[in-house]
Parts: sequence; C-alpha cells; structure tokens
Amino acid sequence: MKKATLKLFKKIFLTLKPPPDMTLAEWADEYRVLSQKTSAAPGKWKTSKAPYQKEIMNAISDIGVHKVVVMSAAQIGKTDGFILNPIGYFMDYDPCPIMVMHPDLQRAEEFSKTRLTSMLRDTPVLRDKVNDKTRNSGNTILHKEFPGGYVAIVGANSAAGLSSRPVRILLADEVDRYPTSAGLEGDPLLLASKRLTTFWNRKEVFISTPTIKGISLIEIEFENSTQETWNVPCPDCGEFQPLEWAQVSFDKENLDEINYICAYCGSVNSEIAWKEKFTSGKFIAKFPERKTRGFYLNSFASLFVEWKEIVEKFLIANKEAKKRNFEKMKAWTNTEMGQVWEEEGDKLEPDELYNRREKYNAEVPEDVLCLTAGIDTQDDRFVVEVVGWGEEKESWGIIYKKIYGDLKQHKVWNDLDTFLNQTFTRADGAKLKIICACMDTGGHFTNEVYKFCKPRYTRGIRAIKGGNTGYGKPFIPKPSKSNNVGVLLWTLGVDTGKAFIYSQLAITEEGANYCHFPKGNKNEDTAGYDEEYFKGLTSEHRVTRYKRGRAQYVWELKNKSYRRNEPLDCRNYNLAALEISGIVLKKEEANNKTPQTKKKGRSIRGGIK
Repeated sequence: MKKATLKLFKKIFLTLKPPPDMTLAEWADEYRVLSQKTSAAPGKWKTSKAPYQKEIMNAISDIGVHKVVVMSAAQIGKTDGFILNPIGYFMDYDPCPIMVMHPDLQRAEEFSKTRLTSMLRDTPVLRDKVNDKTRNSGNTILHKEFPGGYVAIVGANSAAGLSSRPVRILLADEVDRYPTSAGLEGDPLLLASKRLTTFWNRKEVFISTPTIKGISLIEIEFENSTQETWNVPCPDCGEFQPLEWAQVSFDKENLDEINYICAYCGSVNSEIAWKEKFTSGKFIAKFPERKTRGFYLNSFASLFVEWKEIVEKFLIANKEAKKRNFEKMKAWTNTEMGQVWEEEGDKLEPDELYNRREKYNAEVPEDVLCLTAGIDTQDDRFVVEVVGWGEEKESWGIIYKKIYGDLKQHKVWNDLDTFLNQTFTRADGAKLKIICACMDTGGHFTNEVYKFCKPRYTRGIRAIKGGNTGYGKPFIPKPSKSNNVGVLLWTLGVDTGKAFIYSQLAITEEGANYCHFPKGNKNEDTAGYDEEYFKGLTSEHRVTRYKRGRAQYVWELKNKSYRRNEPLDCRNYNLAALEISGIVLKKEEANNKTPQTKKKGRSIRGGIK
C-alpha cells in the first residue's frame, strides 16, 4: 500500500510543473534573435523598441490568464511579438503542444517556411530543438516536434488540421480572415479551442486587424475582454491618454510637420516629443475585473511607422471616399487605426433612380471611352445590358435588352451573337464595339454557354459564374479551366461587386463612379430602362445573418415575391467585364478618347480598383 501510494505521488509530482518565473518579455530580451531575411532590424530582440509589446507578451506567459485578445493596426510587430516569441518561449522554457492557426493552408505554409524556420535557425537556444535532418524525425512543414511538445501549424480552412490533436497553447493569427466553417465541420476557432480542454494551464491568443462592424470576430472578442488601450503621457501636463486620429494636427500642403494636441491641456507637440514618452506608456483597462485580457493598438503607437506615412495614406483614402469609393478608407480604418469599418446602409429606392434618367445627345455619350456587356442566362431568354465607361468609372447605361427564344435552338444564340457584335455610334461619330462581355454560366445551359464563349475569346466574350460570396472575397479571382470544354471561367466575388455597385448608385453628383441612365431617344422601350429595370436593380439588400454561430453579411431579395434581379446581375457582370479587360480609364485618356489596356485578356486579381 505504501509503495503504491509513493508510486502515485511520484507520478503526480512528475506531471506537474511549477509556474515559470521568467516572463515572455524577459525570455525574448535574453534569447530571441531577429533574422536578417525576415526583419528590417535584424539582431538581438529588444522589447524597448516597441514598449507596448511588453504587457501583451507577459499576459501570454501569465499562467493565470487563459485568453489574450489583440485588436490592432497592421504594423505593430504582431507576428514576431505575439506569435513567434511565444513559440520560442514555450519550446525552450515551458515545453508543451502548440497550435498556430492561419486563415488558410497557404499562409500557414508560408509562415512555417519563412518566419518560423528563420527563428529556429537564428535563435541559438532554439537551433537544436527541432530535428529536420532525418526522415523519421516526425517533422514536416506543418508539424515540428521538439523535446516535451510540438508545434502544429494549421489553416482555418482545413478541418483535418484542427482535429485529433491535444494542444495547450493556441496562437490564432488574423482571425477576422477565417472562414465561417472549416469545410463542413463548423467554426474553426471553436474546433481548435476544443483541443485545449484537457489542460488546466491552457492558453488562447487571438490576434487580428478588425474588419466590418457587427461581423468582426476580433471586435466581439475584444468587447468581452478587459478592453485595454495603450496610453501615453502628454509631454507637458503628463496626463495619460490614447493616441487618437481626432487629435492629430497637420497641413496637407506640408506634411513634414505633424503634431498632436493633448486632449487635457491642449498643448501641441511634435511626433518626436510624444514618442519620447512611449517608454512611460501603459495599458489602461476599461474592465479590469474581466478574466480575458484584451489589448487595442493603432499605428500611432508604433515606433516602426512614421506619422507622415499614416497621414499620407489617409489623404489618398479620403480623396477616393469623396468619389464614393470607400475601399481605401475601409482599409485605412482597419489597418492603420485598428478599428472596425461601419458599412453604410443599402437604402436605394427605384423611383429615385428612375426619375433621374436623362436624354442622351447620341446613342453613346461623348465621354464614354469603352463599352462592356453583361449577359444573364435564363431558360427562355438572354438578358443583356451594354454599359459605357468613362473617366474614373463614371458609367452610362446604353441599352438593356431581353432576347427571347428556345436555348436548345441555334437561332437565339445567333441573335445574341449578332447583338454583341454590333457597332455603337458615339456623339463625336466614333464607332465603338463591345471590348469585353461577361456571360453567366449558371442555370441549365452551362455547357452551351461554355461552347459559345470559347471560340469568341478573342472578341472579349468571357464565361463567368457567381458563387464566391461573403465579405472580403476577391471580386475577380484567377480564372480556371477545370471544365469539360476547357474554357477560362471566372468565379466572381458577387457580394463584393454588389456592394460597389450600390455605393455607385448612391452617388447623386455627376463625376467619378456616377451612374447615368437613358430615357431613350425615340421611345422608352428602345433603351429598356423602364420602371421594372430599376425595381430589379434595387431588388436586393445586405443583411446580417448567422451561420454556424458566426455573423456575416449576405445579400437577399427585399421582397421575396419579386425575384427579377437580372438588372443587378447584368450590372455586376458589366463591372466584372471592365475589370477583366484591364482597361485603365484615366483623365489624359479621356481627353484622347483612347483607353489603354494593361494586357489583353488578362484578369485583374483582387477587389474593385
């Protein structure tokens, strides 16, 4: 009995470890070496170069804290400070199983090959921890074993990588870019968190720049935390305060002098004067009693970024915002201010657009530089819209037409071909052809559309389909040939396109991104822009829905009984045609009436330019 008790005591004693007495910041200052290949300032790590990192890193190594949330701007050293340093710390000082999660497998592999490999190679205390030299070492790009534990590197889009492995430390990077579900398994963060349940000293670290208000995961996590904001003392009165955009003072004609106004005493001091006080900065919690530690930082807190750079990016974004193009301002708000972007409501009334129609002085107005077409495929008809594009995406609806017929017969296809091959006359007498047309492959005639588009590729006829839905999806992804006809197929980020179109339609002053619509020269039926067209153009709205417990924006019909949304689809396809064509519409080209093409037939990846 005594031997059994002693044996049990030894077993318990050997499995329990005393809490570490070296903090993460202390470990990094003592041992971490930044790699020349991945760092702008290689050499020994110094927390003093980014004072705000100390409290966050120490919260990660605090055995009494189970969750740490960091909502921040982009350039604050998140990867080195809050991902790589914790990996090195737990590998060397407190070995255990670790999982590092990225938005997808591609980024997971890139992280392992570049950032993690460089740290393991260039930090002496870690150099011999992982044995990658032998086949039977158990190590791969996404799995690194070391004495006492391992590092599993996974993509949030892979259910296989998130299951069947216990972990004590979860380091989740850029959580706002995670899919709502890992395959069919559900929320990737929830799946990963289940792997920690057996550890009393578990740790979750969620890091991200935020995205859209209401669906931003990092915002939700931060709101349920201590909500700690980085504060700096005023160089004059000494009052601690967060550095906020509203207090920045500058002359846009001379950005060599940027100042900050104290929110308490009103004194004005330079960037240098404020940054000299950063070593005295501290985090101040709004809810200090909460268990989850949450930290917020914007770019003004970073010693890696000059304030001039932040202001310059704002001025560029603000210029675009005045044209109702908010993409750059959204990116600036997320990546520089570390704040969520609040979308405008989608309040478009068909009558308002119908009433602003105008008489054109020709079939094609003189400011049009090029023509595109969007074709929606139905069982008994093609719905086609031709749009003229001018400088800075100002657009003119030219004609909206329905071509009826049996799609099993050749005649309706020939009618469509004739329509797309026609010439349009501009006010100055120039003859314009459609430079690019996007044709919907959805429905019951997919192969027929493929066969129609493929031999007309040189005429700019492109096969597309909608389906890449959700916030942040690229509008124009890389095309694929994975179909039985071998035609290039673009799967559009239709939600991204719709959001941009609605922002265009909301503009009420002629100029950049404004949408013109015709009344028709002889009779209104000729142009096709009647009341039904505008009902279809404004038939959808964006709403918040929950999928597997995660909030997301989706586009739905306003009126379930009215399903004629072809005008919105056609306009979306026209926008895609402009992007795919590579046409650049600039002011000097508007004067010459000769648009330039980047590379004919090549897609433009990413969002709306």
